[in-house]
Amino acid sequence: MSDERTDAMNRDEFVARCEILSGPLAQRAVEAEELRRLPEATLADAHAADLMRVVVPRSLGGHGLGLDALAHGTRAMARGCPASAWTLSFLMLHGWLLSKLPGEARDELFAGGVVPLAPAPLAPTGTIEPTTGPEGAEGYRLSGRWEWATGVSHADWVLVHAVQTEPRFSTRFLVLPIDEVEVEDVWFTSGMAATGSNTVTVTDRFVPVHRSVDARALMYGEGQGAVAADEVDDDGLGNLAVPPVLALVASAPALGAAEAAVDAYRKRLSERVLAYTLGDKAAEQPAAQVRLATAISDLASAVARWERAVATLAAAGADGAVTERVRVDSRLAAAATVRASRTIISNVCEGAGASVYFSDSPLQRLQRDVEVLKGHVIFDWDRTAELAGRFALGVPLRPTDLV
Repeated sequence: MSDERTDAMNRDEFVARCEILSGPLAQRAVEAEELRRLPEATLADAHAADLMRVVVPRSLGGHGLGLDALAHGTRAMARGCPASAWTLSFLMLHGWLLSKLPGEARDELFAGGVVPLAPAPLAPTGTIEPTTGPEGAEGYRLSGRWEWATGVSHADWVLVHAVQTEPRFSTRFLVLPIDEVEVEDVWFTSGMAATGSNTVTVTDRFVPVHRSVDARALMYGEGQGAVAADEVDDDGLGNLAVPPVLALVASAPALGAAEAAVDAYRKRLSERVLAYTLGDKAAEQPAAQVRLATAISDLASAVARWERAVATLAAAGADGAVTERVRVDSRLAAAATVRASRTIISNVCEGAGASVYFSDSPLQRLQRDVEVLKGHVIFDWDRTAELAGRFALGVPLRPTDLV
């Protein structure tokens, strides 16, 4: 792809470039799966199309676009390869997370208009204690182990979450250069292999205080350390809470995969001759016609619900009115989108014949990717539905509810 870098990009331009990229992603899907990370050509294409700056604030050299752009662009890329789309969208989204750090850290991370690439495992599985570093600098001594570090193979930095117990209990996010962490090569999975979501460990590392932020400030824009409104007013994501944004963006690869699967099934029906017949065509079978129409209908319902949820959260963010109900509804819609996408793909594969499970068939890869994708904690249907049910009954949200 040719370098299309510009000084500004709007929503439609971003989505159009993602649609173009879906073709190369499909062509490299096998390579990405074998590498267990993105091929260098894919990263080069994303940079050439200037996609990585999409939700970085304009004050930091980004495009300052919002949820609608990132979510729909991710969905478009996923029609080519869900795992690659997931990885690229997470690296894009994490640029926004890094923009929430204190000003000194932002100046360091985004120096020269460079967009830092970083995984951001959200679970607080590290520990910190206040300490003094070189030349009397204030900071934290950090140790921990974090799973699911998507995109770490391509990272410049790593953003991690850790618990502090003294002088009071709190959690903080801290960012370290990639050469200060160890990467455990553990990502051997049946699907989503291209995300390279390996484990990172840190042992007794000093992190200066300016490269840290209170977890509530980063996740919800609340409390000490939250970036002031006038510092993010050029950012379409602004101070939206992270969990509903993450849920809706991360559900987009499943939806894009379902769209690709339905298209592949339609094409297969038009070409398939049924085994053990005298040349009967699959497209002429009423059962196949019903299955295709059902998939098209179910997909339309899933798309409509997801698009409505994205639009609702984006509008609420623009109005500064992101209520608990909007946040809960966003997570429920995201989990329902993944659940519906999984069912749609399963149904079309069931009617497509055994040969779609040859390793060179895109359908089996789409199915495997979504089967693994659904395991993300934010899509756990039982936990999500229980949370939404409690909320519908008037039970207050708990501090550990990821909404």
